[in-house]
Amino acid sequence: MQLNQAIESFIDYLEMIDRSKSTQNDYRYSLSKFNEFLQNKHNGPVYVEDIVLQDLEDFLMHEKERGMASASRSSMLYTIKSFYNYMCKKDLCDKNLALLLEPIKVKQKERDYLTEEEFEELVNAITSPLIRAVIQTMFYTGGRITEITNLKLEDVDLENNILHIIGGKGNKDRDIPISLKLHKILSSYLKNVRKPEVKTDRFFTTKKTGRVSNNYVNGCIRKALIKLDWDKEISAHNLRHSFSSNLLEKGASVVSIQKLLGHSSLAVTTRYLHQDKSVLNDAVNLL
Repeated sequence: MQLNQAIESFIDYLEMIDRSKSTQNDYRYSLSKFNEFLQNKHNGPVYVEDIVLQDLEDFLMHEKERGMASASRSSMLYTIKSFYNYMCKKDLCDKNLALLLEPIKVKQKERDYLTEEEFEELVNAITSPLIRAVIQTMFYTGGRITEITNLKLEDVDLENNILHIIGGKGNKDRDIPISLKLHKILSSYLKNVRKPEVKTDRFFTTKKTGRVSNNYVNGCIRKALIKLDWDKEISAHNLRHSFSSNLLEKGASVVSIQKLLGHSSLAVTTRYLHQDKSVLNDAVNLL
């Protein structure tokens, strides 16, 4: 079987087992890059049975030489292993070559996060009321950028103060309480910013496209950082880290933060918790 056919079969399988569209798209992207690399290497269509271990290693090395971060390459390796597990299960290949690949060591870099005061400075540096509302929702709920930009009107229950996240990462749903502060922000957005003539059920909309793109949000954040002249690497995802770190400092339990972030593992949640050195100093002095 040609590699591109096997990839399509695998994506269909992911659809069948209800993997999220986001996961399907990520897998398709990585495997398409793999197929493209092998076609260029062998100057033509590639068949699954002709692939050897060296091909897999060459592909991962190619991505490293292109400057891909270790975390992204590790994710690609995971995708390739999942793909080979599927092919072996369906008897599309004789040997699971991916099992012979060594794990990629991921360099854990601690992300910058914002205090509440810093976040207010960031908000004030953004001119768009729409983007202000988007990033405030992220900061006060810990939602992922895609979860927030994909919110529908029916997902934002201001009467019961609940934000319904539908089809989050891993295709999981969860509810996040809306704080009094965020309630005022979202109510004001609906009253003063959102255009009623926009024919879409999305909560956050632009008049032109009817939706807000992740790139647009991050672009507005970058412009604000330049205006503030900050030496911090901040993107929309850092607001999720900021949410968890500020909650921890105010005494919230790690288990509560885990549930709000939608993590299945506490180990993942701990990567989102950042402690100021002074807090750590106070902690050891408790003994």
